[in-house]
Amino acid sequence: MAKKIFTYRGKTLEELQSMGLNELSQLLTSDARRVIKRGFTDAEKKLLKNIRAEKRNIETHCRDMLILPEMVGMSIKVYSGKVFVPVLIDIEMIGHRLGEFVLTRNRVAHSAPGVGATRSSSALSVR
Repeated sequence: MAKKIFTYRGKTLEELQSMGLNELSQLLTSDARRVIKRGFTDAEKKLLKNIRAEKRNIETHCRDMLILPEMVGMSIKVYSGKVFVPVLIDIEMIGHRLGEFVLTRNRVAHSAPGVGATRSSSALSVR
């Protein structure tokens, strides 16, 4: 069985990486196109500079940074509000934001109710 090649709107990864930002913006959604048209912020420009220099252990607070084809295959640590969480960027992530892949809220798992929590909890056996 042949391996399926992922394409983004009919373009392979090599074609996407060879495109300029203006050509790429025509393939992206309207909000991503707007980000590219307005230009990146200073922090996003610094992040792009580090990515293009192929630095290791890149940490960023730019959760709203657009994922571009040149980032595919890299691991970038994105701040979750508490810690930096590593994100391995895949081809399917192009056009999304870095913050979409790093959750800011933890899952809450409650245990059994404590002693004296409610009147009904006194009927339960406390172990």
